[in-house]
Amino acid sequence: MVTRRTPLPGVGTQYDIATREGRHISVVAHEDGRRFIGFYDPEDPDACQGTVPLEAEEAAKLASIIAPDRAESTLPDCEFELNLVTERIPVEPDSPYRGRPMGDTKARTRTGASIVAVLRRTGAHPSPGPDYRLEAGDTLLVVGTREGVDDLADIIAGA
Repeated sequence: MVTRRTPLPGVGTQYDIATREGRHISVVAHEDGRRFIGFYDPEDPDACQGTVPLEAEEAAKLASIIAPDRAESTLPDCEFELNLVTERIPVEPDSPYRGRPMGDTKARTRTGASIVAVLRRTGAHPSPGPDYRLEAGDTLLVVGTREGVDDLADIIAGA
């Protein structure tokens, strides 16, 4: 099986899979969690026979059906519930943090939530430091408790 990954700036990532039998399947993973699966004609690899759009929850369910053991083994066994969420928080043009260093948000100190990456039209910036300047149009990838993430969203929005 051959897999190719192609970044689609401002959209997400396209994954092309060629099976051992020569079938071509493509998955476009949008930044907002949506997925599109495309099926291609084996006689003409450029001719798409059809697509299936999937919302984030539908894609997750399909993944758990296709590889049920993999989804369960992604986290170590724990005797406690993690209660963590991952969210994308947009930096709007009217955000008080637009053009300012990320450290000015004091995100972790104020909310307990962590900004683990900044998604920008030019690409993803993992583990940004406190001097990383936020821009309108950025999307913050945040991990924390539901309350902490919601509080951080309010801070970034200036609420």
